[in-house]
Amino acid sequence: MTHTPTLSLADAADLSRPPVDVTVVLDHLVREADAAAATSVGFPGAVDLDQSEVMARLGNRLWNNIGDPGDEGGLAHTRVLERAVVAWVADILAMPADDRWGYVTTGGTEGNLSALHAAHRRHPAARIYYSAAAHYSIPKTVEILGARSVVVDARPDGEMDYAHLAAQVRKRRRWPAIVVATAGTTLTEAVDDSTRIRAVLDEHGVAGHLHVDAALSGIPLALDGQLRLDDAGGIGSIAVSGHKFLGVPTPCGVVLIRDRARTSGNHVAYTDTLDTTITGSRCGLAAALLWHAIATHGREGHRWRASEARTLAAYAVYQLTAAGWPAWRHPHAFTVVLPTPPEPVRKKWLLATDGDTSHIICMPGITRGQIDAFVADLVTAAVPPELIPRPRLSPESDASTAGH
Repeated sequence: MTHTPTLSLADAADLSRPPVDVTVVLDHLVREADAAAATSVGFPGAVDLDQSEVMARLGNRLWNNIGDPGDEGGLAHTRVLERAVVAWVADILAMPADDRWGYVTTGGTEGNLSALHAAHRRHPAARIYYSAAAHYSIPKTVEILGARSVVVDARPDGEMDYAHLAAQVRKRRRWPAIVVATAGTTLTEAVDDSTRIRAVLDEHGVAGHLHVDAALSGIPLALDGQLRLDDAGGIGSIAVSGHKFLGVPTPCGVVLIRDRARTSGNHVAYTDTLDTTITGSRCGLAAALLWHAIATHGREGHRWRASEARTLAAYAVYQLTAAGWPAWRHPHAFTVVLPTPPEPVRKKWLLATDGDTSHIICMPGITRGQIDAFVADLVTAAVPPELIPRPRLSPESDASTAGH
């Protein structure tokens, strides 16, 4: 048997100094990723889709989607696939065909920045409202824009506190409002109610813009008709992730903005393109990977994947609760919230933890076997019931409704 050399942290400084055994380095990365895969249940990346055909066919050249998605010409690009991706996401969200624009981003953070930048340009005096449970990219975006912001309380289950939003808007009703709703908060996958948010703004006669950060839950909710960008909803923009539910093997996403809610970009002479995006040059390979995930499964295939993931999440709640480890999930969610496990379990399993609360995410590709192994490790930890911390409970949660 041929022995494959291992790579230690001490070798890292030498990786840029030739000669380097490239095969050893790449083998090491793959082995580490493979070893971690079985216990990686805390972060939202689907692992059930095979994108090897796209990587094999397109991965050996530059695909630069520079400029606006509607531009043509220039370097080798995949803008036709990018436009198809944007159209598919906009269609499942019921976004009006005559009032939509979007592009493939590097992920949810860029999508949020692009949408809020457009809203801030139209409403430069606006206050930006977001909940305490919003993604960390939101306060960072506010700082980049140099805007004034208001943090709104979140309920224990992660959803925005609408009474607190109303009180904050009332104090500042002389200024427009840009409100960020979250569809799938980081810890509990809570979904803010955009209808209630719009009602608060209407009640106080405040103009502005409603953006939805829907990185994780946007596409699954849209597939079930639970999230819509039609005229009745009053949503001006949305950002979704591509490397989460759609399982693309590189960080990416899609931002959609009402065409009437943005300003036109400037023409760049040397590239002969419109500068309408945050990054300018954009990864055409990401657009191709997103298109491949959509084209090979379609709306019904992805709806089935979402349903299977929710079924697994319900199974996880049932198994954890039966083992004496209280857990809950929102009815739409892949995320299962539970008290933070003891250190030996946390060392083995990649979880997301905030104090006494942790979660696992039953993304497509996670199996019942992994859930059973995780529960077995919790049982083996043998923590006395009185020492199990209480999780951040949802008022609507009811473990007895979890199927198995």
